[in-house]
Amino acid sequence: MSTAKMTSGRIFQNPVLEGLTKTHIAVPLVIFYGLGAVSGYASVHMLGLSVVATLSLYLAGMLFFTFIEYIAHRNLYHMGTAGSPRKVRMQYVMHGVHHDHPRDKKRLALPPVVSVVLATAFMGLFRLVLGPNGIAFGGGFMTGYATYLMVHYAVHTMNPPKNIFGVLWKHHNLHHYVGDKGAFGVSSPLWDYLFGTMPVDPKAKRKTSVA
Repeated sequence: MSTAKMTSGRIFQNPVLEGLTKTHIAVPLVIFYGLGAVSGYASVHMLGLSVVATLSLYLAGMLFFTFIEYIAHRNLYHMGTAGSPRKVRMQYVMHGVHHDHPRDKKRLALPPVVSVVLATAFMGLFRLVLGPNGIAFGGGFMTGYATYLMVHYAVHTMNPPKNIFGVLWKHHNLHHYVGDKGAFGVSSPLWDYLFGTMPVDPKAKRKTSVA
């Protein structure tokens, strides 16, 4: 791993704006796991939903997050940039800097200000569309986001575990080091399988060629 990959790229010349692009991973984890827990509590003890209904909505919200994560990663973070300097700049700010510096611990999550704005918008949308059920659904969505952040941080900063969770390390490393045209899921490879964006594992390809 080169030194450049270990260091942090610069996005803005303004030191204040530059500082706002970074965060310690503990900050969003506390915010969004906390929001998920509060949403579950409010659904049962303030809105009167049953525990079973709350858990069902919670799990549905978590699953829905994995879908949004996949869609955003595929279509927003890896948008086409041909012929548009503005798109090139936007893509670099949103995600390109992460590909250039994948082990930069301070840029493995959206800045808290941006995250809170998006969380507020999503929670408002869920409440508008689903009524009181939207609180539990949104709590699951926020928990899904926090789990995604935790997985993403672990994959980029820790050695892969020798258990079933090692699949997540392998999957995301295919995206970074084999080709960024696939393996868009981070917290789950589910949607890559469903939408046909699973890249071919080079090791499996070599074994097939030898056979």
